[in-house]
Amino acid sequence: MTARDIREVGEASLSWVSARREEFALGAYALAEHANVNFTWKPLGELAQVCVSIRRHTEPDDPLHESAAELLAFAWEQTAHGGLFLELQRLEPFATYPLEIYAAFASGGLRHTGYERAAATVARTRSWRMTEQQPNRRLSVLNSEQRSCVPQHDDMARALGRTWLGGLPEPWTFESAAGYTLTHVVFHLTDWGLTPQGIPPQVAQHLRQWLPPWLDTCLEDGQWDLSCELLAVAGSLPGPPDRAVLQESWARLAQAQDSSGAVPEVGAGRAGHPVADDFVGCYHSTLMAAFAAVLTGYRLRAYVDDGAVAAQVHAFEHATHPGHEGRGAPR
Repeated sequence: MTARDIREVGEASLSWVSARREEFALGAYALAEHANVNFTWKPLGELAQVCVSIRRHTEPDDPLHESAAELLAFAWEQTAHGGLFLELQRLEPFATYPLEIYAAFASGGLRHTGYERAAATVARTRSWRMTEQQPNRRLSVLNSEQRSCVPQHDDMARALGRTWLGGLPEPWTFESAAGYTLTHVVFHLTDWGLTPQGIPPQVAQHLRQWLPPWLDTCLEDGQWDLSCELLAVAGSLPGPPDRAVLQESWARLAQAQDSSGAVPEVGAGRAGHPVADDFVGCYHSTLMAAFAAVLTGYRLRAYVDDGAVAAQVHAFEHATHPGHEGRGAPR
């Protein structure tokens, strides 16, 4: 499995997302009192975040960059260019999910000053500071505040210390719920792969030691969605990527990808239906496959300039495609 093969997984994934983009639309019930945000705002926010990350880690003339930019523009239009966030703020003033979703757009340069002013007002209240949240969710809110120019109400390092990963857990206590919390802790610490140095050294060392067996366990069990998130974590760690882990893990993930580009969350799809037709059952894992593939490619290119690492990446690139030339380090 070469860097080019990994990129092809990402290209196929983003192509499927582009073809199904209308299914990310908010719809008429996005602001309804009893609407389920997991089927309205959440998918749209995840689309926006992945597209922002892909744009950050690709060159402007890269087709992946162009596709991500188009999808991000589509997602922003769904929010009435940020206007619906202000309405959400009025309807649910102390809910954190609007800020967390808005922050993805804001980090991509799409902002609504009226919403940010309203969010900053709520964030100054005692109620906002004392809202009871899961520790990894607290990190999400803190990172969202920072991305949205809202004063942070707590310290990231202190919040990290309350998380499962921040406690440097015993490796044998890993299970799927812990896996999803640790991946998002890393995403919030690194601003979704942008700043690997945001991971404290002791946490990074713990991940370097135990991420490979955790990832292997998820791949073995057909937990493709979580495997994609763990691969994105591998692409967010400081230092050179682990070539051996990437080769094997991406080869196994590629086998799970449907010919359409869709990746099932678990196993081979739901109730025997073709993966490509199961939007709810594969949209998130397919987004995560694109995200992880782009991060992995970026990290491999980023270390080409380091002599010792260059040889490692060169071998990785040419493992099964001798004669293929890499693109070199990004600008």
